[in-house]
Amino acid sequence: MPLAVTEPLRTEVRRALPDRPFELRFWDGTSVPATIDAAPTFSFRSPRAIAHVLRAPGELGLGRAYVSGLLEVDDLDAAVRLVDAWRPPPLGVRERVRLGLALVRACGVVRPPPRPAAELRLRGARHTPRRDARAVRHHYDVPTEMFELFLDRSMTYSCGIFSRGATTLEGAQETKLDLVCTKLALQPGERVVDVGCGWGSFAIHAASRYGARVLGITLSAPQVDYARRRAAQAGVSELVDFRVLDYRELSGEPFDAVASIGMVEHVGEERIDLYARRLAAMLRPGGRLLNHGIAQVEHGDDEDAGPFSERYVFPDGEPLHLSRVLLALERAGFVTEHVEGFAADYAETTRVWAERFDERFDDAVRLAGPERARVWRLYLHAARQGFVSGFESIYQVRCRRT
Repeated sequence: MPLAVTEPLRTEVRRALPDRPFELRFWDGTSVPATIDAAPTFSFRSPRAIAHVLRAPGELGLGRAYVSGLLEVDDLDAAVRLVDAWRPPPLGVRERVRLGLALVRACGVVRPPPRPAAELRLRGARHTPRRDARAVRHHYDVPTEMFELFLDRSMTYSCGIFSRGATTLEGAQETKLDLVCTKLALQPGERVVDVGCGWGSFAIHAASRYGARVLGITLSAPQVDYARRRAAQAGVSELVDFRVLDYRELSGEPFDAVASIGMVEHVGEERIDLYARRLAAMLRPGGRLLNHGIAQVEHGDDEDAGPFSERYVFPDGEPLHLSRVLLALERAGFVTEHVEGFAADYAETTRVWAERFDERFDDAVRLAGPERARVWRLYLHAARQGFVSGFESIYQVRCRRT
């Protein structure tokens, strides 16, 4: 395209945004420079990238353009911080009209681009067993080998703990698993439920190190198959069992302890009291619970996980405030004995995950395709921002059933 096509747009952007903590580059080789040093650069490779942003202004439109490969960013961490914190100045009617006309001249007549195939829009009531199962399948609907690209050897997909001396991801995850076992005061032969067991890291650790008998439940069949193979390799198949099961469906003889690691943030406001009651029903009187999960810190109008995460990463993910989780546990008959936060540890965990994923990004594309690989790359970089900014934290809550 000739340079004149984007010139009106560049002129109007400079006029409307005199202070620009970013650089914009366009498909014709032109750009609008940043007004500060060390600013991220957004490179629009096609007019369709701008069409995505116009269709859904904000993080969803930018995310769609990035996932589609129509938008490149030279520094994802800086771009995430910018999208999270920067707010454009208010524009009058005249400025908006001029900017809109300039966009039309720059893009021409562009058919609204389709949403990326990796986007999910769930239907029906939130947090029903069927919808929860669909949300879980969407998140884990990539080869397990892709998770192996960035997780540690134990395949622990939750916050590692670096603050107690660990210097590697493997060490931080072992510290976390051992801390959960210690807080639960596990003894040989005790029966434990691992709610949302993932690929079995906690169950295998509790069985091999503490002699506990562990039932792990998850909504992901591939995770169950993988966890069973790992348990056999570790020689603890007689002590652990893994099942595809919703936490609302578990019944039978009460257990001595429950570990729920990275599960509560997917329960939602509508089901948090039911969740707490079900955990209590799993335990004998005096039984112990360790609830480990992300919680929102700030209170205000904008408290959800964001439209990009909702559509692409964790559909129906809904971190609640710690006070709401504690209230539900107390209503269910638990006495809270200890609460500990690990926001800095999760920020470091996600930093390492993102670094490892970036190093093997080509493998991720081969395993899951370019769209899903870009979803995960953006997600891993964005996840850290919530903990660094103080928008959210992660807490371990130890309780005892009265």
